[in-house]
Amino acid sequence: MEPGTLRITQSLNSVLERWLPEQRLFLKSERSTRFLRLRPVTQLVIVSGGAAVFGWSIIATSILAIDAISAGSVRGEMRRSQGALESRLTDLSAERDSRAAEAVAAQNRFSVALDQVSRMQSQLLESEARRRELETGIGAVQASLQEAVESHHDTESLTADAGDQAARTAELQAALDILSRELKTASAERASAEQQAEDATRIAEATRLERDLIVARNDEILTQLEDAVSVSVEPLDEMFRSVGMNPDEILRTVRRGYSGQGGPLNPVGYSSSGNAAITQGEAKAREIMITLDQVNTYRIAIEKMPLAMPVQSAYRLTSPYGRRWGRMHSGIDMAGPAGTPVYATGDGTVIWAGWQSGYGNLIKIQHELGTETRFAHLSKIRVKKGQKVSRGTQIGDMGNTGRSTGPHLHYEVRVDGRAVNPMSFIKAAQNVF
Repeated sequence: MEPGTLRITQSLNSVLERWLPEQRLFLKSERSTRFLRLRPVTQLVIVSGGAAVFGWSIIATSILAIDAISAGSVRGEMRRSQGALESRLTDLSAERDSRAAEAVAAQNRFSVALDQVSRMQSQLLESEARRRELETGIGAVQASLQEAVESHHDTESLTADAGDQAARTAELQAALDILSRELKTASAERASAEQQAEDATRIAEATRLERDLIVARNDEILTQLEDAVSVSVEPLDEMFRSVGMNPDEILRTVRRGYSGQGGPLNPVGYSSSGNAAITQGEAKAREIMITLDQVNTYRIAIEKMPLAMPVQSAYRLTSPYGRRWGRMHSGIDMAGPAGTPVYATGDGTVIWAGWQSGYGNLIKIQHELGTETRFAHLSKIRVKKGQKVSRGTQIGDMGNTGRSTGPHLHYEVRVDGRAVNPMSFIKAAQNVF
């Protein structure tokens, strides 16, 4: 050691000796006794290192605690938001069905009004034709009467034909009276038919306006419902992508497993007049039903995925997923007291329950959709190979078996045989449940 450095060290020792006096650690053996001298500077280095380690432990524990509290609040907020969204979806769906029924009823009333207008127009045309026939008949009778009158004047002197002419005139007058009454009746019927046609036209116009309002309101409800279900699909789609799974493949797989159909098929009726607004609403409703089916399919997939926490007691995350000491660490390590309960994170079947080199006591659970979970270093295994387990079932106890430096749980998640970060599933569960 250089003289300058030696002097500085001695000065530090002399200054620190008031608070950290020199200590000696004696090491005895059968033949000799040795001692290890701890100078004040050495003690200061040891104390500083211990304080730094202790401070780092406090900071890390605080960060984990804050993260857990934040995750809990976020999960509660997501649960409340999800409940409000589902309630809003239910209300919108009920209102949509009600408006659709009102639109159908309005359409039926409109059709009935159109039929009435058509019948009134037919009656009006018939009355007009009848009136024309009666006017023609009256004209013919008047011409015949005129001829009879003229003939009567010409033959007035002929007494032999006077009786016949009077009888003919009386018959023509009676026919003229009958035709006049029929003409008045036809005219009254025509006026009544015109009034009924006007009334039916007004009713049809009012019904059309009512139908248009219902269709507009129904379209507004469908738009709100479409926006709501679209907002519901996006976080679910993002959740599957975050855990390294293809959402389209997940949807196809679930639909293959839930493809049952049945029930009688009744013919669908269509209006011959056509209605573009209702057709557009039906198309939008079909799109909403497709999106709702996608949301429901996602829900089924989520129920089958291992998204729960394997440890529900207090724990400390001692090793994350990723490279560690130059090698790949395929899971996360969650340290806690020996015997801490370990739970299944999803429904599945136990495919391994026993000892495996490096893992110690190991449990493997095969879930649907190509996912598998592993629980290693257990002190006790509480399930058997081939046993079916549900999410939240206790399957073992935390331990220190296999290649382990202390009691902890080594937890892995694999998708199609490939190890993925289990924290992705745990964080995804906080945004769903």
